[in-house]
Amino acid sequence: MIIDCHGHYTTAPKALEAWRNRQIAGIKDPASAPKASELKIGDDEIRESIETNQLKFMKERGADLTIFSPRASFMAHHIGDFSVSSAWAAICNALIHRVSQLFPDNFIGAAMLPQSPGVDPKTCIPELEKCVKTYGFVGINLNPDPSGGHWTSPPLTDRHWYPIYEKMVEYDIPAMVHVSTSCNSCFHTTGAHYINADTTAVMQFIQGDLFKDFPTLRFVVPHGGGAAPYHWGRYRGLAQELKKPLLKDQLLKNVFFDTCVYHQPGVDLLTKVIPVDNILFASEMIGAVRGVDPETGHHYDDTKRYIEATLNLTPEERRKVYETNARRVYPRLDKVLTARGR
Repeated sequence: MIIDCHGHYTTAPKALEAWRNRQIAGIKDPASAPKASELKIGDDEIRESIETNQLKFMKERGADLTIFSPRASFMAHHIGDFSVSSAWAAICNALIHRVSQLFPDNFIGAAMLPQSPGVDPKTCIPELEKCVKTYGFVGINLNPDPSGGHWTSPPLTDRHWYPIYEKMVEYDIPAMVHVSTSCNSCFHTTGAHYINADTTAVMQFIQGDLFKDFPTLRFVVPHGGGAAPYHWGRYRGLAQELKKPLLKDQLLKNVFFDTCVYHQPGVDLLTKVIPVDNILFASEMIGAVRGVDPETGHHYDDTKRYIEATLNLTPEERRKVYETNARRVYPRLDKVLTARGR
């Protein structure tokens, strides 16, 4: 079985974006703000948006199931206040739930949280609990920078985040560390801000002692871990200078990396540097890089080709990357699949 741990609903019907635009306009003109009930998207629209896009590519490329969450760049936690983020997150998560109900064999949800700059993360708990207990979601996306590129929140190891971590432990769910749109012109959203955030998260985990307080907490750092695998020697050396344990003890019992790396040398490096038990298959297909690589004739985000081609993995190790690691990191997913005989 091939589990893609990183998918976003980037192809949602246009009515969703139109509703969001009205919501944003309503920040200045509350009388024009839309109600949630005004968003009308039928099941057939959802089916078409999935069948002609994500599901089509999954079938062509050989993936079986995707852990699916709202479009990351649309989270835009920096827009408005908590009430705006709360309404937006609820709508986006409800759509993901509908996708998972319409295509239960192919998609299962991960939640967007209603984060807002300067707001206590515990305000996200009701939405988190609804998504896990009512919708059956198996993970969350956690934005370490709700400000959108200005980095006004404390490090991920700070007690500021502990209310979320306590719920993650209680429900035995991991978080994917995933920022949203950059509103800082210095940082391109998907080319700089995303990779910066992934790398920053790794360094924060090295600097702190978070996993002493939460030894079972689990994070997936996407996009191959940002720059971390490429500079693994730097981080080993910095941990040593900081008098921290070896990275296998400080980091790798709790932090995992996905394979959203869009060329063969990158996946070769990832699979050579990072232990196989810490690598989860992912593609983030129909995401940041949607084109065809002229050097290969294949889509950049067809990451299964890179996993198949690398010489660094045995068949059993590929199975770990494709399936068993995801089932271990996302135990609620494993329970669902086991109950279905998969």
